[in-house]
Amino acid sequence: MFFTLSKVLWTLVEPGNLLLMTLTAGVLLTITSWRRLGRALVVAATAGFLIFAIFPIGHMVIQGLENRFPQPKALPEKVTGIIVLGGMIDQFISRERNQPAVGSAVERLTEFAALARRYPEAKLVFSGGSGRLDNQDVKEAEQVEPFLAAIGMDTSRVYFESDSRNTHENAEFSKRAMMPAAGEDWILVTSASHMPRSVGAFRKVGWDVIPYPVDYTTVGDDNFEPTFQLTGGLGNAGTALHEWLGLTFYYLTGRTSALYPAPKPAQERE
Repeated sequence: MFFTLSKVLWTLVEPGNLLLMTLTAGVLLTITSWRRLGRALVVAATAGFLIFAIFPIGHMVIQGLENRFPQPKALPEKVTGIIVLGGMIDQFISRERNQPAVGSAVERLTEFAALARRYPEAKLVFSGGSGRLDNQDVKEAEQVEPFLAAIGMDTSRVYFESDSRNTHENAEFSKRAMMPAAGEDWILVTSASHMPRSVGAFRKVGWDVIPYPVDYTTVGDDNFEPTFQLTGGLGNAGTALHEWLGLTFYYLTGRTSALYPAPKPAQERE
């Protein structure tokens, strides 16, 4: 129920969708007796498009998320395992085209491979099923193996967790499969903007991981200046809103350890 509700709500509140629905409703209302409300909605939607096109609101929020968990200054000499979260392979295109369709978060996989070479004895986990509401038959974990093999990984070392549909299930199902013991060191690899929610979800299921953020989209100390880029502005706003809505709903439903998880003092001293 939570998964279905989250997908439906996101479709409605995604910034581009919301502004387009507002504009459409406004245009339709202008030909009815509600024309004053219609004009107001048209003006509101137009203002929204201009704001996201000119001001880097989403970029600023993403930078805060990406800075929340810094790259570890040092890693343990030995780790028990490495987990990478899915979200970079389009499993549907991959299946139909018979080759991996890798998206912009490919750093998750390349860093996963680098860490696997650094720790040849470590257990390896790829966690990712299908986040689609309408199609749960094709799993990302089933389509990523050829890409990992192509970049030189020994895929026989990797446990492919293919049932998870969201970050909460990534943590829950990976823990169920790996059964980590107290005192073990596990590295978690995911996009930097996604790391706060991911760490919160793993901590909530009792798994204290070492955050290893990748896939940065900001330089970390940007000087924000007005631009004019509607698609980029809406895309960044969507990413930022998606993460903060995820953090909020996870917190309200008990799926994260904190509203805005932060590094622990030991991690800050590293």
